[in-house]
Amino acid sequence: MKKSLIALAVLAAAGAASAQSSVTLFGIVDATVAYGRASGTGSANKWQLTNSGYNSSRLGFRGVEDLGGGMSASFWLEAGLSNDNGTGVATNLNNQATGAAGGSTGLVFNRRSTVSLAGGWGELRLGRDYTPQFWNLTVFDPFGTNGVGTTQTLNSIITGVTAVRASNTIGYFLPGNLGGFYGQAQYYLGENVRNGAATEKDGTGAGVRLGFANGPFNVALALSRTDYATGKVKQNNLGGQWDFGIAKAMAHYSFDSNGNVDGKGWLIGGLFPVGAGEIRAAYSRYKTDVAGSPRTNKIALGYVHNLSKRTAVYTTWARVKNQGGAAQALNGSSFGTGVVNQNSSGLDLGIRHSF
Repeated sequence: MKKSLIALAVLAAAGAASAQSSVTLFGIVDATVAYGRASGTGSANKWQLTNSGYNSSRLGFRGVEDLGGGMSASFWLEAGLSNDNGTGVATNLNNQATGAAGGSTGLVFNRRSTVSLAGGWGELRLGRDYTPQFWNLTVFDPFGTNGVGTTQTLNSIITGVTAVRASNTIGYFLPGNLGGFYGQAQYYLGENVRNGAATEKDGTGAGVRLGFANGPFNVALALSRTDYATGKVKQNNLGGQWDFGIAKAMAHYSFDSNGNVDGKGWLIGGLFPVGAGEIRAAYSRYKTDVAGSPRTNKIALGYVHNLSKRTAVYTTWARVKNQGGAAQALNGSSFGTGVVNQNSSGLDLGIRHSF
């Protein structure tokens, strides 16, 4: 829903924004009653009211100005919300462990904060954004990397801070008229002083994603590398889907590394339309090559019922099996080391409203 006047008032930039062709206030509020249960000595059960079980809760502002000749300028500011307790979600300043900032005291535009220039040649985008290496994990996951059903290729991933987003990015997106081919390239900066220290390149990296979508078919490959003094981090994946009409099949495969540790994972799943709703199902696995070969297998099953175009109710059940020293727990059911090599299950019940 477009609310130009409200958006301008909130941004307190009526003078600067008056030249915009359009300014939009948008968001999602998703509340989830979540239950987690882990087995074994030292494990625990937990009930909680949380958020983002179906879609990530957020509040955002975006605008675009037509520059003529097929050119446009735009901005996008999007903040994550913990609507169960009224707090914001933290961000990261420099793509390093030391860069965590904000979140609990108010809104932080952690999800996306970009300005763009676009034309027939594509789009140049600057700011904090999703990394190319994340897109295949979320697009080709029936649960969209949200809630208890999130693919284990993300929950167990070893690639750290830039697994999902990066700050200080310079990105380029191919135009949308290439006969089904699409792609992006991104370079991001750790912004450290170049003084010869071993850590001077920490948090600096690049990623690229190339894909092809035509009719029911969609496939994409993503490759990336981020530099740290402790070792280079590489996050790579290949994903695809096929829409059969009565169902949409999805799969992806990931091969990652963090210094001397390698991780591999895969997912297979699907979406099955049923009347006003949709059944979601997936099986995923992730393992690393450290001592014991820790690995986690996950099965997830869910249903979403659309009450309208903007409002939906949903439920998701998932269960993980840990082996080789893995200790993944669902919906906060961990207690100490009680979930090592144990099973854990979780249940989400929620409502999502978008505006």
